[in-house]
Amino acid sequence: MLTKRKSRSIAAILAFSGTVTISGLHKFYLGQPLWGILYVLLSWTPIPKVASAIEGVWYLTQDEDAFDRNFNLGQSVVKSSPQVSNNIESVANALRELDALRQDGLISEYEFEQKRRQMLDQIS
Repeated sequence: MLTKRKSRSIAAILAFSGTVTISGLHKFYLGQPLWGILYVLLSWTPIPKVASAIEGVWYLTQDEDAFDRNFNLGQSVVKSSPQVSNNIESVANALRELDALRQDGLISEYEFEQKRRQMLDQIS
């Protein structure tokens, strides 16, 4: 769980649920077990319930980048750019055309495989 990407909305839901049920579940989810234990130990007081509510609001008011910096080791979700998807689409079209040439007998299986590998190398 420490290496898995944390969701801001799940953390907020767990924090808000801590105002009604067991406080500190959001801390365990976010990889802060010592804080989670402290919240559970203090659950007989209103302190962890108030802190959970405040942290739930804080998680929701942060933008995604700030949440990632704090709880995902600065790693944000990888979003593919339109240029990358256009490149993949053009390579896929070229591979279809190349396969049609092979099926028509205009190029050999060896030539097809060589060209296919070159095109796939362009993607990565």
